[in-house]
Amino acid sequence: MNTIKRIIQRSLPFILLLVVLLLPEVTDAQCPMCRMTAESNLANGGDEGRGLNNGILYMLATPYLLIGLIGYVWWRNRRKEDELEIAEAE
Repeated sequence: MNTIKRIIQRSLPFILLLVVLLLPEVTDAQCPMCRMTAESNLANGGDEGRGLNNGILYMLATPYLLIGLIGYVWWRNRRKEDELEIAEAE
């Protein structure tokens, strides 16, 4: 069981790095379109551009929150494992 767990822990960063490197190509295509839409809407007195900008900020924050949550859970589990190892050693 520990061997499988170690293999997963060692390969997970490489898999995540691969996913991060492959996904930006899909999202690059719409950035100029979003910018043009927001600028033209705000110039004409509309407020849809602000909503679009807030949506972009929301999408920007989501990955950081997910990574932070995963990091916190990992840290908490590692701390519990260390406490169990110390208790077993005594």
